[in-house]
Amino acid sequence: MTMKMYSSLSRLGAVLAGALLLARAVQAAEVEPGFTSLFNGTDLTGWEGEPTLWSVQDGAITGKTTKEHPAKSNTFLIWKGGNVADFELRCSFKLVPGSTEGFANSGMQYRSKVADPSYWVVGGYQADMEAGPTYTGILYEERGRGILAQRGQMVKIEPDGKIRILGTMGESAEIQALIKKEDWNEYIVIARGNHLTHIINGRVTVDITDDQESKAAKSGILALQLHAGPPVMVQFKNLRLKSY
Repeated sequence: MTMKMYSSLSRLGAVLAGALLLARAVQAAEVEPGFTSLFNGTDLTGWEGEPTLWSVQDGAITGKTTKEHPAKSNTFLIWKGGNVADFELRCSFKLVPGSTEGFANSGMQYRSKVADPSYWVVGGYQADMEAGPTYTGILYEERGRGILAQRGQMVKIEPDGKIRILGTMGESAEIQALIKKEDWNEYIVIARGNHLTHIINGRVTVDITDDQESKAAKSGILALQLHAGPPVMVQFKNLRLKSY
């Protein structure tokens, strides 16, 4: 190869690399009016978590455990942009189990708080997701009251903590049929006052009114979960936030 040809190829490589970075930056900037992108598409700037378990792969935030490198407990990638109160959070997610054994689970924490900063442990409301047929779309309270709404339920949590089912948005199996296995799905979380709504691929999965004043969180942090247990890979992209 001549020096002239080598120089031309080097310039072409630099141009292509620059174009890729620009495309990613444009992609991160292209969000709906009123929304702010939480992820730049290239690195974990603005996020903090266990560095051996979280990275960016194929333009997506990626949490991954293996048999050789498990999570010693549930651990989280925490958004460092401050607390959120009333908001709408939108993203795409994909969950792929790393084995056929056990439970592959993740979720998005909101209005949450850090319980153990040494291992990025978080507690609070969680928009759940899993590789199985039951929990994706439910409301779970990590390190708190547990499952607050099963998929398809409209519930009211009474001041004494009793969960009262008010109605349904459809059968759980019907909603599950709309969720793409080991592929990208769209997740929306809306929190306004004590009213919480989860939506996946355009379908409302739970609708909750939390009237338990002593437990209901009004604001807190956002975080992404990497569950302890069997190997798993969870990915998130196109994260964007609108505050009300």
